[in-house]
Amino acid sequence: MRRLIAQLARFGVVGAVGFVVDTVIFNVLRATVLAPEDVHAGPFIAKVISTVVAIFVNWMGNRYWTFRDQRRAVAAREGFEFVVVSLGGMVISLGCLGLSHYVFGFTSALADNISGNVIGLLLGTAFRFWLYRVWVYHPDRQAAVRPVAGGAGTTGTATNGAGTIGTDAVTDEPVAR
Repeated sequence: MRRLIAQLARFGVVGAVGFVVDTVIFNVLRATVLAPEDVHAGPFIAKVISTVVAIFVNWMGNRYWTFRDQRRAVAAREGFEFVVVSLGGMVISLGCLGLSHYVFGFTSALADNISGNVIGLLLGTAFRFWLYRVWVYHPDRQAAVRPVAGGAGTTGTATNGAGTIGTDAVTDEPVAR
């Protein structure tokens, strides 16, 4: 239980950073080049752009801090799965924004922020944490990367039946040792 609480706290900090990135980019774009007065779908497009940038920030934070003990040696696959889950969260957020802005007619900047950056974010965050925990970073999916004593340049080891394999600290790719 203590581990779950610590993980939730780290997830919250990473999420807070991602929230700031998402909100700032969304509001700057919505107030400038994607203003709804100039571009009808401006708030929607601004939310897509801001969320994509926040997804990258969140992946880095979650991979190297929140779920660092559960990350996998193959960053590309993990990154793909993280993006899939994050896009699901983005769809939830965009759905809230779309309903508020285009269906209910609440078109002010405040209404867009409440629907997309508060309600949508809360629902999307619950969805993402659950899937990151049970799918992307689940400990049973693949051996976690663990520190190696005295293994310069490696961050973890595994055996493949033919010998010991480590992962390069910089590229995160398998390295025979």
